Amino acid sequence: MRPLSTISLAAAALLLVGVQPASAAGQGVKTVYPELETPALFDDEAGGNSNADDPAIWVHPSKSSKSVVIGTAKEGGLFVYNLDGEQLQHFAAPAAPGPDDEPGRFNNVDVTYGFGGRDLAVVSDRGRDQLRIYSISGGQLTDVTDPAAPFLFNSTQAEVNEGGTAYGLTTYKNSTGTYAVVSRRHNTDVGLIKLLPKPNGKVGYEVVRTLALPATFALPNGQTWIPCDEPGRTPQVEGMVVDDQTDTLYAGQEDVGIWKVSADLTGTPVLVDKVKEFGVPGTYDPATEECTPGTDPGFGGQRLTADVEGLTIYYRDNGKGYLLASSQGDNTFAVYKKEGSNAYLGQFRISPHNGVDGVEVSDGSTVLNVPLGDFDEGLFIAHDGVNTPAEGDREITNFKFVGWGDIADELDLDVDTDGYDPRD
Repeated sequence: MRPLSTISLAAAALLLVGVQPASAAGQGVKTVYPELETPALFDDEAGGNSNADDPAIWVHPSKSSKSVVIGTAKEGGLFVYNLDGEQLQHFAAPAAPGPDDEPGRFNNVDVTYGFGGRDLAVVSDRGRDQLRIYSISGGQLTDVTDPAAPFLFNSTQAEVNEGGTAYGLTTYKNSTGTYAVVSRRHNTDVGLIKLLPKPNGKVGYEVVRTLALPATFALPNGQTWIPCDEPGRTPQVEGMVVDDQTDTLYAGQEDVGIWKVSADLTGTPVLVDKVKEFGVPGTYDPATEECTPGTDPGFGGQRLTADVEGLTIYYRDNGKGYLLASSQGDNTFAVYKKEGSNAYLGQFRISPHNGVDGVEVSDGSTVLNVPLGDFDEGLFIAHDGVNTPAEGDREITNFKFVGWGDIADELDLDVDTDGYDPRD
């Protein structure tokens, strides 16, 4: 199914009013430590081409210790872990429909509660340009994807094979239904997708509308900046999260910064914060497939080092909370208020401790305020893009678990285990 409407927002490139100066309390990068990690995943044939990317947490309705963590692993599919980081289930990504077609490649995952009486894990399948949907009961996942699920951004398999497919993903629900917001790889488009009940307990979806975030930016010196990329590509979005209390979408445009806009993709986006590299010209070198940066004109932000990646929200009572963003380029996480104009509060990194290595080049992350087993003050989980110890030249990834209380202590943030229930 094709989008019903597309909103072009090139003019929104000028709206930088949400950008906040650093606060005195936010100076310096704090250090926290992981309590445990999931098993190593190996992105090679022997490891099933498993490359960890994005985690989500499903909260058990009555026994917090039975809650589970769900993580994507690209061609390796989907992994389910308990709160000790032990693997419980694995789902393979779909095979390629034809010999010259792309196989399934699971990119991002999120959890939504109470869809027709069921909890769901929703996954963006980057290889097939589709959503993959799993029901969750007692911590066990079951694939309930409608066999007739359409492409999200393309009309034909040939187009899908070109790679402009489903990428980042987040979910939310309101009085009108349950939705996924999905970004498009190599493109600024973000789509609003409504989940639909189908016969025999399956779940399908339809595209409601798409939003085109800016691809060019007017700078204070009168020049126009276009983030450097391979010819034909525009600055993509991956990390996203919706503030369930305000129906506000935060979207991380990797080489640009964090946008804020209505979750139904109406209205005009505002840039909450910019990456440090914002405005830096670059020249693409086809031989190295890299961009050579030019002189920095000094219009970038102060906290985020490109790429800006995984976004997640820690909820407190009275509509308050924290927006967390992965600053992938310097292996840190930035924290902002989720309310108001998103004032910056501080930054932290996850460093090695007690035989568990730290977090580098992190993509997806997730946080919950509620007690989860031994994590009685809440839990933060981050993808680690360089898991160690190394094994030759194998690419190794996994997920790290950090108690929220440790982050709160270091950054002088609140612990509020009663202020929000993800099932409400």
